[in-house]
Amino acid sequence: MTLMLLDSASLWYRAYYGMPDTLVDDTGQPVHAIRGFLDMSARLMTQYKPNRMIACLDGDWRPSWRVDLFPDYKANRVDSEGGEEEEPETLTPQIPILLDLLEAMNVPLIGADDYEADDVIGTYSVKEKGPTLIVTGDRDLFQLVDDKRRVKVVYLARGISNHDVVDLKWIAEKYQIPGERYALFAMIRGDASDGLPGIKGIGEKGAAVIAHSFSSMKDVIEAAQGESELLPAPLRKKILADIAYAKIAEKLVHCAVDAPVPQIDFSLPKKGNLDEIYSLKEKYNLGASVDRFINALGW
Repeated sequence: MTLMLLDSASLWYRAYYGMPDTLVDDTGQPVHAIRGFLDMSARLMTQYKPNRMIACLDGDWRPSWRVDLFPDYKANRVDSEGGEEEEPETLTPQIPILLDLLEAMNVPLIGADDYEADDVIGTYSVKEKGPTLIVTGDRDLFQLVDDKRRVKVVYLARGISNHDVVDLKWIAEKYQIPGERYALFAMIRGDASDGLPGIKGIGEKGAAVIAHSFSSMKDVIEAAQGESELLPAPLRKKILADIAYAKIAEKLVHCAVDAPVPQIDFSLPKKGNLDEIYSLKEKYNLGASVDRFINALGW
């Protein structure tokens, strides 16, 4: 009973930038993000044949509890008025149409107030039985990979045709660290796309050195404060110099696994509102993309 968790925003952004914007409806409005999302999802569903699926959404892309911990969290994405997330002008109107279409197909759309989609994914990856496939273009979610629970990431950074299936061995070979320590590695390295600096002055190589010797940031801090020989002096000095960030990093970077999400039947829908589906297909010129998604659902 394979569960497929779609990191929805990651997919529609990837579709938006990966599909030609000449795909438009009769009014000239671009629909390439919608079509790309449907095409990618259908292709992966056909390849991996999940029995269950959830389209995971942001309840809040800057949760208050993360901003309270670190005010600069994703501040690089805030619009000029200081509120909404900046997104391409022609992407914004496509998202409600896509969500209406998925809802008409009875695909579960799940978000949680004051939590990101990553937290929804993290919670279901722990609460639901595997095997679980997390579909994303973001490496943040590598921290959820768990061979025992059969949780893997379908990683789309190299495109749908060349995507990677990430397990602990893949992480170990890619980053030269124990695979289960990716979260610690990421906390130290940082992530500029989320406005996360990591430990100042420590890059990927230094983060890998630390992740080889320690399994948690708590252990790293204790080693730095205790002048442990397992922690090279230059790295120790940098951790102590940025100790305030180190102390909040685990809560800030870890995906929550206790988001308030519903426990419902996530089996692939057997049918949907065909009248609405085909009306949306016709109105927005979504063509074979809708048909491919329907076929992937097995209707």
